[in-house]
Amino acid sequence: MWHHRRVTVKPAVFSDLEMLYFIGLGLGDAKDITVKGLEIIRQCSRVYLEAYTSILTVGKEALEKYYGRELLLADRDMVEQQADEILKGADVSDVAFLVVGDPFGATTHSDLVLRALNAGIQYRVIHNASIMNAVGCCGLQLYNFGETVSIVFWTDTWRPESFYDKIKKNRDMGLHTLCLLDIKVKEQTMENLMRGRKIYEPPRYMTVAQAAEQLLEILQNRRDRGEELAMTEDTVCVGLARVGAEDQAIRSGTLRELASCDLGGPLHSMIISGHLHPLEVDMLKLFSGPEGLTTLKMTDSSTYIS
Repeated sequence: MWHHRRVTVKPAVFSDLEMLYFIGLGLGDAKDITVKGLEIIRQCSRVYLEAYTSILTVGKEALEKYYGRELLLADRDMVEQQADEILKGADVSDVAFLVVGDPFGATTHSDLVLRALNAGIQYRVIHNASIMNAVGCCGLQLYNFGETVSIVFWTDTWRPESFYDKIKKNRDMGLHTLCLLDIKVKEQTMENLMRGRKIYEPPRYMTVAQAAEQLLEILQNRRDRGEELAMTEDTVCVGLARVGAEDQAIRSGTLRELASCDLGGPLHSMIISGHLHPLEVDMLKLFSGPEGLTTLKMTDSSTYIS
């Protein structure tokens, strides 16, 4: 005799243990989340949106509408000083921490991972595209990149040049340099800071033109000091804006040309080229101005430099 047993089908469960999920949102808009990431968001009890290392081209409201969930904004203060708030309850129900790009792309969130493990909370990462790999869209080979650098806004009293030395090291080895440009969110004036007033300046996002301008100034400083230069005003560079969005913009040209180009709204990134393969040059020409890339010189049949 066969006995019929009732079989119940359970919905997809990602883990029997409660978890802290780090979920990458990709680079474009609300729809760049992975299917897996979206399913997890919909089953979590709380969902945080990391809001200080990058921005999407759409706002928090558009994400909430598409995900069908309320998002709690986690700014730098919260993640660095009140991490326990995010971890609270992640041992009894799932909590998601959303990061534009990839959770371990341009900014790692290792600190939060270590705190979670110390509190006995398991974690899982759902990856997505990051600026670190999406810059390949300009045609430069990702294998040929050296250390990535950050270029910060200069002030009247603080004008660091340390990123130039890293570009020099990469250029000496023939490697390209990805420059991630400064984002100022929730910045305070010195007066408001001193008085303990939680009043913040409007957000500022560095443009390719501003970054190129600062680099030109550093080149002049080093030239005045009699240093051998790592690059010149004629070195071929690439400006990128809103990578991954429908209106992404790419412009190749000399550093001097990029200092006067307008690539529109944020976020911008810039690449300083190293040794270029003919195929890379052909790709860069797609994004150059009418004058082309005239400063390139061939060192042998398969290498261009500028």
